[in-house]
Amino acid sequence: MGTRRKSRELAMQMLFQGDLGKQKPEEVERLFWDSRDDVDDETRGFADDLHRVATTREEEIDALIERFAQNWRIERMPVVDRNLLRTAVAEMLAYPKTPGAVIINETLEVARRYAAPESTQFLNGVLDAIARHLLEFRLKL
Repeated sequence: MGTRRKSRELAMQMLFQGDLGKQKPEEVERLFWDSRDDVDDETRGFADDLHRVATTREEEIDALIERFAQNWRIERMPVVDRNLLRTAVAEMLAYPKTPGAVIINETLEVARRYAAPESTQFLNGVLDAIARHLLEFRLKL
């Protein structure tokens, strides 16, 4: 598994842990990394970046997800799905030079490992719509 994919996976796991435990993001990071010594600095750095963007911009990210996840409220989504979406949208916002298709494909690969089989179509549709929206928004600037 590549460094970036591993980072995306770890960021999603931190968000998942925070979502279930209702802990502050800094506490989640500390507890999460205390239990791991098998992650190199580059992988950890990118995972931390994604986690920080996802938690500091949570309202904005969740609003985007709800806007494009027709008829789905964020709190009603499976916890893995919503945190995969949050991780991917955080990357789209923080790393606009990374093509949306790459972020989506990587997210779907992680989803195949952690989410229900039927989740990939849902995730793909929502992320594709968000990526197109963000691209259109950037083109208007």
